[in-house]
Amino acid sequence: MMRLLDRLEETLIASLIAAATGLIFVSVVQRYSLGLLADGVAFFRGHDMPELSAMMRSAYLGLREFNLVWAQELCIILFVWMAKFGAAYGVRTGIHVGIDVLINKLDERKRGFFILLGLGAGALFTGIIATLGGNFVWHMAQTSAISPDLELPMWLVYLAIPLGSALMCFRFLQVAVIFARTGELPHHDHGHVEGVDAEDEGIDVLGSTFLKSPLTPRDLVEKPKDE
Repeated sequence: MMRLLDRLEETLIASLIAAATGLIFVSVVQRYSLGLLADGVAFFRGHDMPELSAMMRSAYLGLREFNLVWAQELCIILFVWMAKFGAAYGVRTGIHVGIDVLINKLDERKRGFFILLGLGAGALFTGIIATLGGNFVWHMAQTSAISPDLELPMWLVYLAIPLGSALMCFRFLQVAVIFARTGELPHHDHGHVEGVDAEDEGIDVLGSTFLKSPLTPRDLVEKPKDE
């Protein structure tokens, strides 16, 4: 069940990014194409080439029939949804940046307490946002408010707030439970490239200094090569 939820979360985020990127690309290409065609009409008209000018004008009018004034609004909506669910994905994978210099200097028991406190605070905050957001969306659904360009019901647009926040709250609780049971936190290696495997296990001598650094999380389990 959890694997299915993880896959749905990743698929949704990837689909939203792909849709927004593709829409922006098409919109920009159309905008610049219209500008080039308009310049072509003026150029050929000024150089006494009525046939080419007429062709450019026909192409301009034909391309202008594809009205994409709504593209910007839709892209904003897609990115808002992507950001809300992406935040939940970040909690699950440990992507979010945290300042834990002091916490990493504490002993294991105190460090665990503050980590659970932080995760609980995150769950509480996102739970409150999900509850207030759900109430807001419920009342918004009773109105006739629509978006300016797409004319979508505004409650549908704002639905990303309670859904994304609720998922983020669940991820905070999930990470807290796993940490309480195993003492492990999700860790994201920003230097790792998907599909590229390390030649051998462990880290080099330079890397061993990072293990002893107070900036390095204590749940890092790699060991120097000579151990």
